[in-house]
This record gives sequence, C-alpha cells and structure tokens, in this order.
Amino acid sequence: MSVVSTNDLPAAFILFLQHGWADTFQDIGYLARSLANANTVIYAPNLGLLDTWLTIAPLIAKVEKVAAEAIAKYPDLPWRIVGHSMGGLIWLEVLSRHPEWLPQVHSLVLVGSPVGGSDLGRLFDPWGWFPLIARDLATNRRSIAEAIAVKIPTLSIVGDLGNNTDGTVPVGCSQFAYANFFRLAGLRHATLKNHPQVATTIQSFWQNPQIARIQTDVASQLIAKLRSLNLTEIDNQNFKYAQVFKTYSDSVKLWIWKNPLQVTHVFVSSGHQCIYSAYASWKDQPKVAIALANLE
Repeated sequence: MSVVSTNDLPAAFILFLQHGWADTFQDIGYLARSLANANTVIYAPNLGLLDTWLTIAPLIAKVEKVAAEAIAKYPDLPWRIVGHSMGGLIWLEVLSRHPEWLPQVHSLVLVGSPVGGSDLGRLFDPWGWFPLIARDLATNRRSIAEAIAVKIPTLSIVGDLGNNTDGTVPVGCSQFAYANFFRLAGLRHATLKNHPQVATTIQSFWQNPQIARIQTDVASQLIAKLRSLNLTEIDNQNFKYAQVFKTYSDSVKLWIWKNPLQVTHVFVSSGHQCIYSAYASWKDQPKVAIALANLE
C-alpha cells in the first residue's frame, strides 16, 4: 500500500508500517491512516500471509528493497517507522544492516515486538533445528535493538492483560536499553496493531522523541545482568511458587522456582511486585546455576 504526497512541505514524512507474523497489511493500514497527514508518504508492504510462516530472511529482503526504493525516490524526507510484532523485528534487522540510513530516521516504534526472543518460538523449536519462523522469532535481538536505540529515538509499546503479557509476547521481552517504554493495560497482542490507544501513544511520542536514559536503580541493574544470560522471558503467573534466593537493597529480591521438569525459573521483585520473569533452557541449566550463585 502506498499513498504518495505531491506536496513537499516541512510536515511531510515517510511512514513505514510493517505487519507481523500470520498477518497482512490490511489491519495495520488502519493504524497508518490514524498516524498520517495529507503530506505523508505511506509504505506498508504486504509480506504474504503464508510467507510469514516460513523464514524471516526473505521478509527482511522485501522490506529492505522497499526502503531502498523509498530513499531513492524521496531522499529528503525523514522516516517514521512502526512495526507490529515480527514487523518490528524485521525493521531492527533492516536498520542494523544499513546504518547509513539511521540519519534519515526520525523515530522507530515497536509494538508488541519480542525483541528478547519469543518464548512461544523457543517452546516450538527449543533447539533451533527447524528452518521455520519459530526459530527466527526466538532469536534474541536485544543487542541489535540497543545499538539502534542509542542512536535514534525508539519507543516500545506493549499490552498487558495482567500477568506481564499481552497473551502472546511477555512484557519484559519487549524491553531494552535506550528505548522508551509504554505499557497499555488490557490490550491483547493482535489488538495492538491498530488500536486507538496505540495511535495516541505514538503521536505523543512523536511530539518529543528522545533517546531514553539507562536505568541505574538496583532492580534494573539486576535485570540487565540476568538478560545477559539470554534466559527466556515469560509471564509472571508462576511467581507464586518461587522462593527468595537473594535479597538486595531497595526492597529488591531475586527468586527461584524449579518446575516439575526441573527447569529453573527466575524472578525479580521490587516491593511486592514481580517485574521480571524468565526460565533457563535445559541446555543452559548448569551455566545459569553457576551464574546465579555468583550474581551480586
């Protein structure tokens, strides 16, 4: 879908929107119309419903081609990028491969994107053996996201149904350094792609897009150390079974629980609230046990 403006006005910009897995451009097109003005050039590539079940590489190539065509046609227009779910991951890959495009980007908005690696993807393909989309969605792209977010204003929007998940993507999976973070209560994953609250949140961010500061509080530093272990982040529904493992200042606690299959689950609480939940894969159990014992 492309709506081309013939007026070269200061308010003009290119708006890239990218749908996610098991989807097409139609629904996210409603979000496009909420965000665009009369002078906006809109690109919302349709990747093909069936193709989104295969591998992500051809999808990245399609978006990369569209972006290259856009910058050739409108070299002076700034970019505003919005990606829902896998669409956000695709844009992380595109921008990582083309750092020369970053000066063109006004802002990047990820909506319900599993930046840290989808827990559902890892559940379906825990060893990464199958050349299908589950393996690609399970990939941890947090380092890529942070390298981009430190250079251009980035916003990560998530939904939360009450257990730190939008029903598909855990809240924590969408968090990364230098990105602004906004949580919308009661919104499911699929609803996020064209909900009015999402449009309002994006428009508000566009008013004053900034690079977020690194959080240095005790809880944030502890969570950053845990994320360096590449654990699989999940919802917090099993927090009730956990036992305190270590206690820190500012009422921050590290909790551990092993499920009946002896898979180690790790939680971080601040006060009475669980703010981080993850588990270690079977192959990483020994490494994680050592890391947790030495964690300060």
